[in-house]
Amino acid sequence: MIPADTADAVDRYGAVVYRMACAQTRSRQDADDIFQDVFLRYHRSAPVFESEEHRKAWLLRVTVNRARSLFTAPWRQRAVPLEDVYACTDPEASAVDMALARLSGKYRSVIHLYYYEGYGTDEIAEILNRPPSTVRAQLTRARQKLKELLKEEL
Repeated sequence: MIPADTADAVDRYGAVVYRMACAQTRSRQDADDIFQDVFLRYHRSAPVFESEEHRKAWLLRVTVNRARSLFTAPWRQRAVPLEDVYACTDPEASAVDMALARLSGKYRSVIHLYYYEGYGTDEIAEILNRPPSTVRAQLTRARQKLKELLKEEL
């Protein structure tokens, strides 16, 4: 039986956590694993939050941390990635989605949080545990890289 608080968190923020996991890993299987692990950690630790925004930020922070842990795992460094068929994007993905998939993780995360989740740069800095100036610089670089990648596509 799932406690009501955990079920509520999954209902409210499950899609947000999954999108962030997909944006970080570009793999449905890895995103599924991260999703489960995030909510398992939520259930086990039973944190107390000041507000709903605090709870959402906590879940996103744990998602980013789990994605980083996944990429630094020793077994992952020896693994050969599967083909793009298994990516989290639609078969009819737009050029923007394909360009986003080609960005490095640090740029994908700031783009995702800024444009898809609607966070400001100061909030993103808190979630990612980075200085606000770093987040703004990464957002600028990510936009430039996206522009270059989209020009290549045309």
